[in-house]
Amino acid sequence: MSKLIKTVPLVALLVIALAGVYLWQRDDALLVQPLSDINNNNETKSVRLYYYNSALDRDEAGNLMCSRKGLAAVERKIPSTINPIKDTINLLVKGELLNEEKNRGVTTEYPLDGLILKNIVLNNGVLTLSFDDTKNKTVGGACRVGILWFQIEATARQFPEVEKVRFLPEELFQP
Repeated sequence: MSKLIKTVPLVALLVIALAGVYLWQRDDALLVQPLSDINNNNETKSVRLYYYNSALDRDEAGNLMCSRKGLAAVERKIPSTINPIKDTINLLVKGELLNEEKNRGVTTEYPLDGLILKNIVLNNGVLTLSFDDTKNKTVGGACRVGILWFQIEATARQFPEVEKVRFLPEELFQP
């Protein structure tokens, strides 16, 4: 009987630990729900995707400045989902521009082959976006990577709960 009394708390502790690991993994998975996890009432939400228009990003002499001034918003409707920030970023990095937007000078280098949004975490106004960049497509010249960064950052910051955007791994968007 004494052996049983000593074993029960150990088994209970093991069960609690395993349940904690399961819930931690499940909670992490909930942060990256696919776009198909929409509500069933077909509601949509208007969002802005920020791409680039070099005509908006020139100084007085006509030189390209590679700045946020070149960002050009395009509007899209997305299904109301449990994670509109993630769904909006995923839509941005697909890089699907309409002909009318292209005719206005809006451009993008997205999609980048091998770039995948893995996870998002919003904590106290700081949105951390974790990407896989298996083909190192987010590196390059300072102008290029700055614009890629600005596009995602501006798209994320349209949501009032997002005050700052961080990227992981930190090697992303490096010149």
